[in-house]
Amino acid sequence: MEPVQKLTKLQLELIKLFSNKVSDEQLMDIKRMLSDYFFDQADQEVDELFDEKGWGDKKINEWSKEHMRTKYTPE
Repeated sequence: MEPVQKLTKLQLELIKLFSNKVSDEQLMDIKRMLSDYFFDQADQEVDELFDEKGWGDKKINEWSKEHMRTKYTPE
């Protein structure tokens, strides 16, 4: 049996939020807000990484030309 993990602060706040009646439309709005929030956080981290490494359009162009797929070999 896996050890029981405590809920995070975020999980507890979401449980409090959803203890109230929420319409399907409100639920979709909340999901969209959370999605936007986490996208913005990831976008900001990528921007910081690009600044830190000195990357720009040239690096993205290099990546677009890389071929990193493994060769397909049917069984």
